[in-house]
Amino acid sequence: MTAGRRERAAGALRDLGHALVRHDADPALLDEIAELAGQLRARLETGGARERDLLAEALATPPENGARLSHNPDCVVSGPANPHGVALDVRRDGDGAAATLTLERGFEGPPGRTHGGIVAAVFDDVMGYLLAMRRLPALTVELGVRYHAAVPLETPLGVEAGIDSEQGRKIATSATLRDGDGTVLADADALFVVIPGERLGLSDEARARLAEVQSQARALLS
Repeated sequence: MTAGRRERAAGALRDLGHALVRHDADPALLDEIAELAGQLRARLETGGARERDLLAEALATPPENGARLSHNPDCVVSGPANPHGVALDVRRDGDGAAATLTLERGFEGPPGRTHGGIVAAVFDDVMGYLLAMRRLPALTVELGVRYHAAVPLETPLGVEAGIDSEQGRKIATSATLRDGDGTVLADADALFVVIPGERLGLSDEARARLAEVQSQARALLS
């Protein structure tokens, strides 16, 4: 229940931020927004600090085909509980990942177009789901993006990502970003390095459970 309410609050703040960028407002309204935001922040800061449960994330049941994916609800890109996020809808697509999104005015770079750094972040996050689907804790070590056209705002977009190769702990991935007509607007490739269980500070029992979940994921995605 709390998680749903947190996501609702984050979504409302996200919409408010985009509306503030998109619309003119009289000074009195802007002052009211600033005052209310300050009051709410002060109330929030009376609560205790939150911590991620990394082990629970790693040990979650591998997703069925078509299932919506989530690796961290507070993720700055796809996390539904993060008001700064892009609000991606990412789903398992066979052994790959597919995302739908609409980039709003708060992500503007050139007039009417998306900031290139936001596009890069979307690619990084969607390709990261390829590792999350397999329950493989990993870090991005390389990310390359090629922009074929300026990415429009307030337009439905889609991202498709897949794994190209695996060599030991190194996993190479690629992805494309298309508009609603199927035109490729950008493509990317990335190299991820899997973090060994012993580097995560897990107990022997947790490492054994993680290996079991990873084996289940491999079987599901094969």
